[in-house]
Amino acid sequence: VQLQASGGGLVQAGGSLRLSCATSGLTFSRYSMGWFRQAPGKEREFVAAISWNGINTPYRDSVKGRFAISRENAENAVYLQMNNLNAEDTATYYCAAASMLTGVLLTNSLRYAYWGQGTLVTVSS
Repeated sequence: VQLQASGGGLVQAGGSLRLSCATSGLTFSRYSMGWFRQAPGKEREFVAAISWNGINTPYRDSVKGRFAISRENAENAVYLQMNNLNAEDTATYYCAAASMLTGVLLTNSLRYAYWGQGTLVTVSS
């Protein structure tokens, strides 16, 4: 199983980025996907997730209304559209996969079996 996150970069505050996570080696339609992030000196935190069936899409409170997660089963990929970025969003972003996870468990990093390598997002103020 491989997860490849991409799309990070340097952006000014108020700008936008779209992260992508390409997967291989798993039956993507049966996996829930999550985005987590880790800033320097801080613990990894949940950002957003989408259940395997697309029904559940929880978000971290601080990104609600600014970030949008989506999945494209035909492409075996998950995306994170990030708008109105601010300095607090600066972190390495990781995508993760968990088999048929739903509900509140989607926010728990320990439930995810597979992880990508991370993509760095830097927001300049």
